[in-house]
Amino acid sequence: MIAGGAMLGPNQPIILHLLDIEPAAEILKGVKMELMDGAFPLLKDVIATTDLVEAFRDVDVAIMLGGFPRRKGDGKDLIFKNVGIYKAQASALEQYADSNCKVLVVANPANTNALILKEFAPSIPEENITSLTRLDHNRALNQIAENLNVHVGDVKNVIIWGNHSSNLYPDANHALVDIGAGHKPVRDLIADDQWLKTEFITNVEQRGQAIINARRLSSSFSTASAACDHMRDWILGTPK
Repeated sequence: MIAGGAMLGPNQPIILHLLDIEPAAEILKGVKMELMDGAFPLLKDVIATTDLVEAFRDVDVAIMLGGFPRRKGDGKDLIFKNVGIYKAQASALEQYADSNCKVLVVANPANTNALILKEFAPSIPEENITSLTRLDHNRALNQIAENLNVHVGDVKNVIIWGNHSSNLYPDANHALVDIGAGHKPVRDLIADDQWLKTEFITNVEQRGQAIINARRLSSSFSTASAACDHMRDWILGTPK
């Protein structure tokens, strides 16, 4: 998605830095081969490495995917396991990344990991360190679109409050749907406050766990898409 321009647009050349742990070095090499074989016009080079210095040197955008994987159950036990990972990576960002690097933390618990990163990369502007709730936003859009039987691209202005966790709060109070001849509030179209106050919220809150229960793995494709959405809108701006 990044190499194809989904994140930074169709005119931005990219040098992609890939970091993984030493036991995954051969797999990482294979990923690089596939990226190069994809012959993406925007992809100028791929740096696949297990070395933090090489991975973070001069990067303008950092998407922090590394972390102890979430399994079935709560994410609270991930905090201590991720401190060491984020301390090391944040220190490398601090020393080697571009001083105005924009950072998106994806690995859960995302808000906590972002806080750890901020503590150990103090020279990176605080406003440049973000965590991923766009996935929850996109899940909320999908729930509304399915309820109204409309295209998800016609729904906008949903808000997510709180951490990316089971107690986040999806807010549809300002959400609108494009009906062709203008926009109408979601609340007027659904006309079911009980659904918006109960099932809608629960479905969004528990979607991640539902995917883990079904796949025995955390969300991947939808997370990648949300990360691209987050960075694209942050860097390039949103449509009017």
